[in-house]
Amino acid sequence: MPSPTPSRLHARYSPRALAATLAWLRVCAVVGQLVTVLGVAHLLRLPIAEGALLAGIAALAVFDAFVWWRLRQPWPVGETEVVAHLAVDTCVLCYLLYLTGGATNPFVSLYIVPIALAAMALSPRHLAASVGIACLAYFVVLIRHEPLPDVASHAAHGADASAARDFNLHVLGMAVNFAISAVLLGFFIWRLARDLRRRETLAQHERERALRDEGILAIATQAAGAAHELNTPLSTIRTLVGELRREHPATTPLGEDLALLAGQAERCRDILRELVQVGSAQLTEQAQAQTLAEFVADCAERFRLLRPAVNLDIALADAAYPAPLRIVPALRHAILNLLNNAADASALSASAKVEFAANCTDADVVIEVRDHGPGLPQAVRDAAGMRFVSAKRDGLGLGLALTNATIERFHGSLRADTAAGGGTLTRLTLPLSALRALPQ
Repeated sequence: MPSPTPSRLHARYSPRALAATLAWLRVCAVVGQLVTVLGVAHLLRLPIAEGALLAGIAALAVFDAFVWWRLRQPWPVGETEVVAHLAVDTCVLCYLLYLTGGATNPFVSLYIVPIALAAMALSPRHLAASVGIACLAYFVVLIRHEPLPDVASHAAHGADASAARDFNLHVLGMAVNFAISAVLLGFFIWRLARDLRRRETLAQHERERALRDEGILAIATQAAGAAHELNTPLSTIRTLVGELRREHPATTPLGEDLALLAGQAERCRDILRELVQVGSAQLTEQAQAQTLAEFVADCAERFRLLRPAVNLDIALADAAYPAPLRIVPALRHAILNLLNNAADASALSASAKVEFAANCTDADVVIEVRDHGPGLPQAVRDAAGMRFVSAKRDGLGLGLALTNATIERFHGSLRADTAAGGGTLTRLTLPLSALRALPQ
């Protein structure tokens, strides 16, 4: 299961999330109160104010229906509104307890449930307001209430039997109340512990990503400095080679070598210029509009120029996303890095075949790269690009880390699994919502 993002963890404890939780508990309360009233009135045959109690339960049900409608609206839910919801719940409970013995009713401790829920999401000021409302309601039913049936008056000869019956009913009510409180507290404490574990996992993931990004930044800084320093000696080399070529004609053996050396120097200059252009485009988030098919073809063409000896097998789904996508250079380099790694892995098994597939669902773009090598070691698969690890003997692990960092910027995911028939299948998933607009 993927770890929740910080925004999702925050939303779990937001006022809207608390209001939704209260709405679900209100449904349970309506059902439970309805069953209790009907059971006491018709099974135990106690003379309670059935009509008035059902009216209070109906009012709570109507209010809950209104809350469900309210939660579907785009308006923000504030803490004050949540306190108002808690106040309505407390008032309805106060009304029901007033008709059924007040503070002598074993269910009076249910006043504590709204306080426990408020403590999970509300600020101290609003939590204090919720506590004050619950305490006020308890004080009201303590001094003003209708007595429970068979408690107000008894026949002299039946007083002892009636008192025993009332005591048994009170103990039974306490048992039911304990069960309800245990279930509610157990559920919310379990959910809180689960979310705390998820927070800890997310924090660990963020720490690893910060360390990885710090390493990438350090390498990028060194690369920029090296590119700047190489420009001067490269210019000197190009100047000297030009002078030597004028002294030695191209028809001589030395002239041919000088021509080759001049071509390599020009290639080095182009690489440095491309490095600067890619960095500038990355900083300004310049993107190129391409369809998925065009993007796959572009990546394949660039890869074939780099590795002409590799047999690249392309499979593009017929129903691939036809609309243009906004492709930044870093994403193209990430795909090329995966293809290059796959080619190196296939070469370890004396194979020159690499499979490159792309498909599109309603929400995601899925790109798969498969090699025919010996398989990815478990240590590299577990690292998932978070650390600088490599399956190559002389590899630095930088390519996988850079690829994973780029994919995370698009809120995507990268997964490597053992392919059927041998080799490794690397699956890259990118949400269409991130490709339709530039990442922030």
